[in-house]
Amino acid sequence: MTKTRPGASGGLSRGLLLLMSVATGLAVAGNYFAQPLLDLIGRELGLGTTTAALVVTVAQGGYALGLILLVPLGDLMERRRLAVLLYAATALFLLVSATAVNGAVLLAGTALTALTSVGAQVVVPFAVSLAAPAERGKVVGTVMTGLLLGLLLARTASGALSEVGGWRTVYWVNAVLMALMALLLRLFLPRLGGGGSGLTYPGLLRSTVAMFRYEPLLRWRSGIGALSMASFSVLWTALTFLLVRSPYDWQESAIGLFGLVGAAGALAATVAGRLADRGHVQIVTGAGTLLLLGSWAAVAAGADSLVWLLIGVIALDLAHQAVLNSTQNVIYALRPEARNRINSAFMTAFFVGGAAGSALTSVVWVRGGWSGVCVLGASLSAGTVVLWVLERITLGGSLRRTDVPAGHAPTARRTQV
Repeated sequence: MTKTRPGASGGLSRGLLLLMSVATGLAVAGNYFAQPLLDLIGRELGLGTTTAALVVTVAQGGYALGLILLVPLGDLMERRRLAVLLYAATALFLLVSATAVNGAVLLAGTALTALTSVGAQVVVPFAVSLAAPAERGKVVGTVMTGLLLGLLLARTASGALSEVGGWRTVYWVNAVLMALMALLLRLFLPRLGGGGSGLTYPGLLRSTVAMFRYEPLLRWRSGIGALSMASFSVLWTALTFLLVRSPYDWQESAIGLFGLVGAAGALAATVAGRLADRGHVQIVTGAGTLLLLGSWAAVAAGADSLVWLLIGVIALDLAHQAVLNSTQNVIYALRPEARNRINSAFMTAFFVGGAAGSALTSVVWVRGGWSGVCVLGASLSAGTVVLWVLERITLGGSLRRTDVPAGHAPTARRTQV
């Protein structure tokens, strides 16, 4: 078993990259299994509608806490060990959900699973650190494709497995798979130490927050990422509401399969990564934000046309992935020694945007239906275009940034973006 850094001597092997991509997808999927099963879970455990809905809220909250409290540890401790511990813990906590006898136990298992499932966000910058600089965009695109596929296909998998053996089956299966991932990561990941920051844990958390102060590009990109994720969440939250009513009148099992449509858009993310590697990262971001906005016209036409709805969903998912991929490609280059803190700060903003998009969708659907939802999604998408233009105007081809540990006097230098 190698103890060296593959990235330092010629790039990340395809086999290891595939393993890391699968690992990220399985980790994030656990937070979405319950969504199409809430009614079934509620009936078996005797939960009211409000309590059952808390399963989704608790998963989002637990993941947010994990992003803030656990992901920065990758800059403090040996990263393989951290990733393996988080994956093993997730497997254990999935078993808590699988064996839940009441709502309280299920909520506890859900919260703990979400908290440690941020192991996926440790694996992503790990892969970037191992990659050759000229392949960073491709690597980010491949690993994040795995993550997005896990997010999109989790609902499909949970629906299918629940029909085979009930709602608990998906938790048992994922627990076994996460334990397997922990073992495989332990066997095949090289040792990769933290950033050598010398910070204490409280200092590490303060340093993570300070990244927003010292890195203007991180601030802009966090805003773009949050709005893009909010737009993405608006679509996928409202899609079920649309498909269960006329003219579609689809059953839940068919709606779950719609995740396969989104997966088609996600698979094109590696193209965005390769373009970024060729020096077109800003073009990818700009084109992605414009496509994100334009996709809502097709989505709106999908109110009574399946063809337009399919086109809109694929275009929106492709655009969202292009924006995310190019953004990560840029921000991971800011501070290699603080890559996990950078990722923690960005992903916290990213998923806060997603939670806000979901919450707004519920309100807008009641008052404005599908048309109102499309206006909301288009408005959020327009915000990504505006922020990208302002970023280019403000920062141009370079930016002023610091390159010293948080808490020290800043020393500015110019860095190409």
